Amino acid sequence: MKLSTLGRHIKEGTKNLARNGWMTFASVSAVTIMLFVVGVFFLLIFNVNHLTASVEDNVEIRVHIDLTASEENQDELREEILALSDVESVDFVGREEGLNQLIDSMDSVVFESFRGDENPLNDVFVVRAGTPQLTEPLALEITEFTYVESVYYGEDIIENLFTVTNFIRVIGAVLVVGMLFTAIFLIANTIKLTIVARQREIKIMKLVGATNGFIRWPFFIEGFLLGIIGSIIPVLIIAFGYNYLFQNFDTAFQAMNFSLLSPSAFIWQISFVIVGIGAIVGVWGSLMSVRKFLKV
Repeated sequence: MKLSTLGRHIKEGTKNLARNGWMTFASVSAVTIMLFVVGVFFLLIFNVNHLTASVEDNVEIRVHIDLTASEENQDELREEILALSDVESVDFVGREEGLNQLIDSMDSVVFESFRGDENPLNDVFVVRAGTPQLTEPLALEITEFTYVESVYYGEDIIENLFTVTNFIRVIGAVLVVGMLFTAIFLIANTIKLTIVARQREIKIMKLVGATNGFIRWPFFIEGFLLGIIGSIIPVLIIAFGYNYLFQNFDTAFQAMNFSLLSPSAFIWQISFVIVGIGAIVGVWGSLMSVRKFLKV
């Protein structure tokens, strides 16, 4: 395509935006609203995944070492555990340290009398799995080792935990996909209204010999511009709004043991995705809508 022809198409596509003022406003409004909703869902999904990942990462196996095990036996047990597949780390918590943690968590001096030889606690290995979902089978393997008195990994809640976190991820993904299809449907139908208003113009161009490609290109440019313009407002609202939320309310969320994702970690990615979706959906809506009017 010649540059002069491309310039003509860009000029015509831009003029069409101004020529059809109210229809352009309706199309941009539809794009803006739907992309804003999609962007908010992306923010929610990113933060829900961050929360579920944080919860899963806190899943640990506490291996209570037999009281008769010597330091050499403990070292051997540690090496056996590290040799297992998918073990990320093994940390040692001695009896005294464990008692200190218990006293701190209970905020009581009742257990102070158990210090020294009276300490009834076991030395403990805290084991973390590289894949949190493999915690249970890993714990069952460790149970069979010598000098392991007992293993605790929250077996009563761990299955429900992973069921809930996986459910949240699936539901979040379904909602985002559903919103994207809704946005495509509404945008395509809104753009179709602008083309219906100009179907006579399209038929005249066809009758005088204009090719389908020549007719499509201005609508291609127009749809692209509608998508880009409609994505600017959601990007600005989401970027500045989320940054304000993070700076002013993250401390409050942390008090509830939940931390928001830092805006720098993903806000640019979401912005590019929103702009890309707007451009693609705008172009797709224009091309699909004009196709039926190219048959004279």
